[in-house]
Amino acid sequence: MDNIENLTAMVVFARVVETLSFTEAAKSLRLSKSSVSREIASLEVRLGAQLLNRTTRKIAVTEVGLSYYQYCHRILNEIKGAEHFIRHFHEEPMGNLRLIAPVTFGCQCIVPVLNTFINNNIHVNVDLDLTDRPVNMADDLYDIAIVITRDKPDSAQLKPLIPITWGLYAAPNYVARLAKINKPGDLPRYDYILFRGPAHTISLPFYKDKQKLDIEVHSRFRMNNSVALMSSAISGGGIAYLPDYIAQESVKEGKLVRLLPDWQMDTYHSWVMFKSENRLSARVRLFVDDLEKNCVRII
Repeated sequence: MDNIENLTAMVVFARVVETLSFTEAAKSLRLSKSSVSREIASLEVRLGAQLLNRTTRKIAVTEVGLSYYQYCHRILNEIKGAEHFIRHFHEEPMGNLRLIAPVTFGCQCIVPVLNTFINNNIHVNVDLDLTDRPVNMADDLYDIAIVITRDKPDSAQLKPLIPITWGLYAAPNYVARLAKINKPGDLPRYDYILFRGPAHTISLPFYKDKQKLDIEVHSRFRMNNSVALMSSAISGGGIAYLPDYIAQESVKEGKLVRLLPDWQMDTYHSWVMFKSENRLSARVRLFVDDLEKNCVRII
C-alpha cells in the first residue's frame, strides 16, 4: 500500500464525510464528481474496507469509515499546521535582531522604539550597538544599521528615516547678557560650544529664501557628544550648535532658546541600511515600520 498515495484520498474522503455529498466535496476540492468517486473507491480497495454506504439519495459513513475519518482528520490538521507554520514563518517576528546606531540618535530615538518593540514581540532578542564609528554592512554582522549623513549612502538596501536639521541654542540667562542677535553677522563676537574638529574656528551655514551665508565662529570648548554640548549650553557655557531633535525638549522646558529661528542651517539625513537580502525577515520589517512611525513624531 502506498501511504503517500493515500494522503490525497484521505483529503477527498474527509471532505465527503464532512459534506455527506460527492457533489459538494467535488466543488470544494475543485475536482469532478467522478474523480471524487474514483478516489473513494480506490481508497476502499487499498484499505480492504468499506468506508461509505452509498444510495441514490444519500451517503452514510460506516462504523469503520467513521473511525478512519478520525485518523484522517488528525493527520490533515497536522499537515495544515505544518503549512501554516511555513506560510507564516516570515510573518511572525522571532529570532535575533542585531542593529547599530549612532550614540545620541540611538539613545533618544532608537531605544524608546526598541523598548516597545521588545515588549510586543516576546520571541525576538535584540542586540544594539551604540557607536559613532563608520559602518560597513558587508563586513559587520548587523541586520540593520542606522546612519546619519549629508548625502545618500551608497547602499542597495536603504530606507530614509527623517531629516536631521541643526540650529544654534543657548540658555535664556546667557542670551540675556548678549547684545540682541538679529542676523547671522551678529554671531562671531560670542563663544561657541562645538563638535570637536581639527580647528577652533568653523564656518556655519545659514539659508533664508535665496540667501546663503557662511559665518565663521570661534570655539573655546569642543567635545564629541551632542548631549554633552547641550548640557554645557544649558549651564550657560555658550552657544551650542545642535541637532534640533536633541534640543527640542529643553526648549519646551525653557532651558534653551533657539537663536535666529528664521534661518535654516545644516540638514543631515538619517537612513536605515539593511544586509543585502532578497527578503527581509519579519523582525526586521516590523521594527523598521515601528521606527518610521515613531521617528516622524520627533521632527
